[in-house]
Amino acid sequence: VQLQASGGGLVQAGGSLRLSCAASGRMGTYIMGWFRQGPGSERAFVGAISERGYTTKYTDSAKGRFTISRDNAKNTMYLRMNDLQPDDTAVYYCAAQSISGTVATESQDYRFWGQGTQVTVSS
Repeated sequence: VQLQASGGGLVQAGGSLRLSCAASGRMGTYIMGWFRQGPGSERAFVGAISERGYTTKYTDSAKGRFTISRDNAKNTMYLRMNDLQPDDTAVYYCAAQSISGTVATESQDYRFWGQGTQVTVSS
């Protein structure tokens, strides 16, 4: 499956953005995740959602501010980000997990990756 992330941009601190991840194939068979890579940092887990959307998992910094959802009919996943802060500045990537089952938080467990979309939060 091919993935394409979009929706990034420049926003002031406290603002919101919604990222989208469009899949070329049937996304409904994959656990999907969002990762981000800030300047000088390694790629880090943001959150993930199970195949039908019943289960979500977030990193601590995302809990309460970010919401992952998916529309399998549209083969699209979303990341709603509220109360953005400068530390959220990063390239955001969407990914499809290699195997079904438990929602994973390690990038090595994800097989397919989108190209990334830049999110910049100004103070």
